[in-house]
Amino acid sequence: MCQSGPTSRPGTSSIGWCVNFYYHNVVVACLPAGVYGTISASTVVSHTVSTFPNIRFGLMVGIGGGVPHSVDIRVGDIVVSKPPATLSGVIQYDYGKTLRDGKLQHAGSLNKPPPVLLKAISQMESDYKTGKRVVNKTILDALQKNKEMKEEFSRPKYDWLFHQTYDHARKEPNCSTCDPDYLIASGDQVMKDAKTRDSLAQEFDILCFEMEAAGLMDELPSLVVRGICDYCDSYKQKQWQGHAVVAATAYAKALLSVVPINHDRNNPSDPREMLWMVPFRKNPRFIGRVLEIKEIEELIMQPHVPSKIAVCGLGGVGRTQIALELAYRMRDKYSVY
Repeated sequence: MCQSGPTSRPGTSSIGWCVNFYYHNVVVACLPAGVYGTISASTVVSHTVSTFPNIRFGLMVGIGGGVPHSVDIRVGDIVVSKPPATLSGVIQYDYGKTLRDGKLQHAGSLNKPPPVLLKAISQMESDYKTGKRVVNKTILDALQKNKEMKEEFSRPKYDWLFHQTYDHARKEPNCSTCDPDYLIASGDQVMKDAKTRDSLAQEFDILCFEMEAAGLMDELPSLVVRGICDYCDSYKQKQWQGHAVVAATAYAKALLSVVPINHDRNNPSDPREMLWMVPFRKNPRFIGRVLEIKEIEELIMQPHVPSKIAVCGLGGVGRTQIALELAYRMRDKYSVY
């Protein structure tokens, strides 16, 4: 049950806010102030799902950096993780192994958004082509109803887009003398270099960079919605962040308006549905420890034995990796992890 108002789970720092959009019960969860990254996002999602186990899908809404190329992407635009034919829509660009030449060989893949949200995207695209500008109207209505929001969240006048070879001087007070089917890339570092941005974008067909999505795609069926606030270069346009947030939020609200209400009601969750609260993804490069894992598995599977087993050892010897491998191997046999 989701009642309107703030809520939190004892023992966690996650705070959610329950609201209702178009008859959907929605839990709004935020990262703690000053905290970001894929692991932090994964932790918040795990806590949220354990508190509200009947959540069916997620929307990761926020800001991101755009990649200017043949697609005319500018600040104030919205990028959504609609997947190409063979990909998930989100790629963790800093996850893989480093080769001899220094290049990173990407490894692994993330889950796609759920079909119900992809169908809703198609409906919104169709509405847009027929002249329905729901997102624009939502933004204008929000700014008109909340006068105090206008200064911070209205669309700024200027948009500075620099050539990739231009390294912006941080101390410059203004820029009056300055030279005027894609993926969302997710990673744990802020992208502030235009050359690196363009190199990765060319390799992976990237349209947007952000820092949290990779942490929840495998935890909860989700769609990523990002408002573009800068161009991932040395000139960070903070004046666009407010408007980018409003734009992404307006898109998410409009999306919920076309998601069928009976999607949740006709598919009630099994009360015995498994709770998965492991805050890390499976390590595809994990090898070895065969005897240790087999021994622990046999202990766990024995009837009438203690249900808690501790993996002990010095720091850095692989205790977490052993526990993680066991959790993923045995997740289908137990209701809570």
